[in-house]
This record gives sequence, structure tokens and C-alpha cells, in this order.
Amino acid sequence: MYEDLIEKKISSEAIFDGVLLHVKRDTVKLPNGKEATREWIKHPGASSVIPLLPDGRIILVRQYRYPIDAVTLEVPAGKLDAPDEDPLVCAERELSEETGYTAEHITKLTTIATTVGFSNEKIHLYAAEGLTPGKQHTDEDEFINVVKVPLEEAVAMATDGRIVDAKSVISILMLAAQQKAAK
Repeated sequence: MYEDLIEKKISSEAIFDGVLLHVKRDTVKLPNGKEATREWIKHPGASSVIPLLPDGRIILVRQYRYPIDAVTLEVPAGKLDAPDEDPLVCAERELSEETGYTAEHITKLTTIATTVGFSNEKIHLYAAEGLTPGKQHTDEDEFINVVKVPLEEAVAMATDGRIVDAKSVISILMLAAQQKAAK
């Protein structure tokens, strides 16, 4: 199925091996028999979680993002510590680290491929309920403010461009759709 679209790897070269990212340059055979170069980023994957409070607010984190030189509002998230780490365990860890909260119930929303043109990164999106507050314990290099926003306001922010992070936009819109369907 779709054989007329599949590219086959001929060779692969490591261009850069960093702490988080690994840049590859592959030579591929195209469906028409010709060869092409594909540069892409190998990523370990990540999980995110959108915490929902009983009063209808969600918990977001505000932080500075160097690559886009902007302060963003996002759902708590982080990379998998190992390729075989359970994404749910990662989501629970990031919820606790970034917000201080733990959750009684965490459900999977979906898994997204973030930038299919140049990266294999996948983020597992979760929603959390039955929250218990605790103490935030971020990594040494993380500076994060916890922000509580009504879900309806977050939907407006996601649709008018005040929230630009893709995983957060998708999580907010999916959670809002689920909440609406449940009514």
C-alpha cells in the first residue's frame, strides 16, 4: 500500500550529536528510482499534560523559549528520559516538576508528530484530573511560572494566536471538544 510514495534509505550520516538533538543526513532512493538527500533531526520523543481543575480552569506554564525568543504559555511537558520510557510516566513527572501537582486520573488525548518535514519527534498528549497541589520542583535550567486560566479563555488564546505552541493548542482544543461533548 502506498509503495508509489515510499522512500528507501541507502545511507545515513551523523551530522551533529547533541544532548537533545541528533542531526542526520540520509541518502534515499525515491519511488522513481532517483536519489535524494534528506536532512532530519532525531528526537527521543516527549509527553505533555493539560491539568484540569474542578472549577474549569486549566494549569499552564509560562516560560521563555530561546529558539523563538519569546515568553510562551504552554501545557506542562518534557522529553522522554529514555527511548523506552512509558510516556505516561513522563507526563506524570513533568506535571509534578513543572506545576507541583499530582493527578488522580490521567487520560491519553492523542500522539502528534510535531514537524514531519525535518524531525521524527512525537509528543504524547494527556489530560489530568483529580489534582492535588504540591511543590514545584523544576530542573536547574528551567524558570517557569504556573498560570491558571479558564478553559474557555485558553481556547480563545489558542485560536487568536496568544498561545502559539502546537502541543498546547492541540491539547486545549481537544480538551474543550471533549468537555463540550460530555455536556
